[in-house]
Amino acid sequence: MTTKKIFDNINELTKYKKELKKLSKKYKTLHEDLKTFINTQLKGYHKKDIDNGGIVRISGLGIDYPCLYKVKKFACRALKGKGVQSGIRIIYAYYPDKDIIEFIEIYYKGDKANEDRQRILAYIRKEYENG
Repeated sequence: MTTKKIFDNINELTKYKKELKKLSKKYKTLHEDLKTFINTQLKGYHKKDIDNGGIVRISGLGIDYPCLYKVKKFACRALKGKGVQSGIRIIYAYYPDKDIIEFIEIYYKGDKANEDRQRILAYIRKEYENG
């Protein structure tokens, strides 16, 4: 799985990038909304210990490292009137010792009920193989 840096310590997987491109055609503000999310909620959660309940740890996979999270509160201005309950979901891995985030998946809840756990497990297997 290839990654591409979008900020200093944030990478996006190739499949994530394709999903983001597809969603951004439908939701024109998504790229800008993502930047806002990273600079406020994501950095607040991991750097300042501010928890607004919008980022939850994914459990039930038997994985302790990296920390896997699902973003449930994501404000997308293109989805007018919904605020942080827009239905956009982001799945990412956080490596606290390296201070690195890798975006794994992005989807609209109306199109897909839950995260792709098989993709997450495949990502983790690939990470362990590359050591």
